[in-house]
Amino acid sequence: MAKFTKEDALNYHSSGRPGKIEVIPTKPHSTQLDLSLAYSPGVAEPCLEIQKNPDDVYKYTALGNLVAVISNGTAVLGLGDIGAMAGKPVMEGKGLLFKIFSDVDVFDIEIDTHNVEEFINTVEAIAVTFGGINLEDIKAPECFEIEERLKASLDIPVFHDDQHGTAIISGAGLINALELVNKKIEDLKVVVNGAGASAISCAKLYISLGIKAENVTMCDSKGVLNKRRTGLNKYKAEFVRDTDANTLEDAIKGADVFLGLSVADVFTPEMLKTMNRDPIVFAMANPNPEISYEKAISARKDLIFATGRSDYPNQINNVLGFPFIFRGALDVKAKAINEEMKIAAVHALAELTKEDVPDTVNKAYKTQNLYFGRDYIIPKPLDPRLIYHVAPAVAKAAIETGVARTIIKDWDAYKAFLRKRMGIDNQLIREVRDKAKSSPKKLVFGEADNYMMLKAIQTIKHEGIAEPVLLGDKKKIEKLIKEYHLDIEDVTVIEQRCPEGDELRKSYAKRLFEKRSRKGMTYEDAFAQMLLPNHFGIMMVEMGDADAFLSGFSSKYADVIRPAIQITGSNNPKKHIAGMYIVQTKKGTYFFADTTVNIRPSAQTIVDTTLLVADSVRHFNIEPVIAIVSYSNFGSIKGDSPQCAREAVGILHEEYPELIVDGEMQMNYALNTPLRMKKYPFNKLGEREVNTIIFPNLSSGNIAYKMMQEIGGAEVTGPILLGMGKPVHILQMEASVREIVDMAAFAVVDAQYKQSVV
Repeated sequence: MAKFTKEDALNYHSSGRPGKIEVIPTKPHSTQLDLSLAYSPGVAEPCLEIQKNPDDVYKYTALGNLVAVISNGTAVLGLGDIGAMAGKPVMEGKGLLFKIFSDVDVFDIEIDTHNVEEFINTVEAIAVTFGGINLEDIKAPECFEIEERLKASLDIPVFHDDQHGTAIISGAGLINALELVNKKIEDLKVVVNGAGASAISCAKLYISLGIKAENVTMCDSKGVLNKRRTGLNKYKAEFVRDTDANTLEDAIKGADVFLGLSVADVFTPEMLKTMNRDPIVFAMANPNPEISYEKAISARKDLIFATGRSDYPNQINNVLGFPFIFRGALDVKAKAINEEMKIAAVHALAELTKEDVPDTVNKAYKTQNLYFGRDYIIPKPLDPRLIYHVAPAVAKAAIETGVARTIIKDWDAYKAFLRKRMGIDNQLIREVRDKAKSSPKKLVFGEADNYMMLKAIQTIKHEGIAEPVLLGDKKKIEKLIKEYHLDIEDVTVIEQRCPEGDELRKSYAKRLFEKRSRKGMTYEDAFAQMLLPNHFGIMMVEMGDADAFLSGFSSKYADVIRPAIQITGSNNPKKHIAGMYIVQTKKGTYFFADTTVNIRPSAQTIVDTTLLVADSVRHFNIEPVIAIVSYSNFGSIKGDSPQCAREAVGILHEEYPELIVDGEMQMNYALNTPLRMKKYPFNKLGEREVNTIIFPNLSSGNIAYKMMQEIGGAEVTGPILLGMGKPVHILQMEASVREIVDMAAFAVVDAQYKQSVV
């Protein structure tokens, strides 16, 4: 758990604007016309349309993305019955989580009553405002009746997260734990300690998943719910069992699963030792579990253990569920969240756990490589994939069970919509990956005996982006795969010093000697160079033994591009090569060049770079709108750099009149179309938005993309080499796993294109 003081917590909630949420307008409001449309008299038109057709409320208002978080503060986590007003910070916090994890808007509503009828009547009266209702922190047994009656009377989703959230998340963990210990769900003996809202809901969901009802034993603070107990409410009575067990200690003997939703330290190591083989213990009392992690793992080495805490493995956290469950329900305008939708969320979470974990998640949790196993049976809350795994599963279940008002037919498009909504979509990169997967090529990795490269290769292999060929120390590669539990099988590994590698070295050295003998290279020089992975890998592509090459993770840029140019040369008559970065911003996609190759380009070099970049941009089905930038505007300042840019534009306008390009211009005029048109209406770009920037020299281009990457919040992909004779690409040094995967996809697509034009 993160450490903080009382003052830290109070300052967090009180500093600046008090509280944690606000309302932000989503329509223009700066003119009198805007205000007339927003309110009177323009607002009358949508009002009348909704009066005629109530379903139009989804079309003209925010209702379809608005959830009420409603509580009376009678069962606030860890605090108990503190009252409606005191519970408001919790409800605001829930609203914050809804927004940041699934872009669902929330009004928190605190109802100051303990009376069930008053509570239900209030919610029913205001339900017309919302697309869904999240009940929160309401004590049992009242919470059961409140949810049941509201679900029956309202035609929007009603979901008591305290009940179902924990059930769904722990249910996913249970499914995965059973797979790891090779046990069948129908054979399990389960003991539940706690008989409140969460415990009863968990037990019911587990039974829906396949556990036999008679195999579930429940305990409350007075002991086992057996037939000797009296005075139980109807919700506890459902779990009364005919058993001789009276205490938790009696019930746990021979059990497979312990589910704790009670209080700290009630489950002892001695009790744990009496459980069946490979016990599954979900100790979820907050903030301190029924048994500490340290005591539990000391007592049983064959244990699978989960808590509600973030500082131990397998955190059962409700934030894994409710944001995405409501997202899916809202997107199909569901009338309810039913059992099938909850079970769909369970299986979606369980399945996601088994997929490769993105490097961003590993970094967020300061781990090297999370992988499906005893310490990772449930996804992490900061996993960005949750939104487009869980929400579609819930939406699909809603459609299949007939509670959806809207039908989704294109699920890939819906997942893309979710990525974009959450700002995690890079459509261009996704399209490149899809194109690579349509015809994977043999891709050589020059620095494969490195964990980050192997982690990326695992993803590349699993997604079918390429057929990896690994250069490096085979024993080291095998050791890293085993050490980090990577799933990499059936890949070619080549050691240059092994017998097979020696034969290839000889043939490659002979070919390199033939190419470079009149440039001062001896056969001995060529043979020595074939000991270097970059030279060897590029030669594999040159000789047709592979389709593309990728390196640079731990090499200097020059150490890769130099042999690439020497061995493969260029693919254009002017023998020109340039480097381009793709810069993804909130405003859109931009292509920056030259960022890596030409230091002080002449006017003709700028022309050649522009032509290479324009051709590359068109490969992405994007029409290049090109600005050649400098520190002057259309001749306003004299100097070497502006003069080269100006001359380049002149050549391009004369020889390539169809190309949409102009300059020289300052960067703000390139990116601000209204400003450009106001000051320089004659410019050839017109009203078009610039998407391609050609820089006057390497310094400015290199500085620009790195500033965008570090302080501009942009996602940068590259460098993409243009004009190379063969598909050879270079990584940024210490590139992330995602960047390696993206560059691998670009290398494959480059190979596809070059092979298609041969």
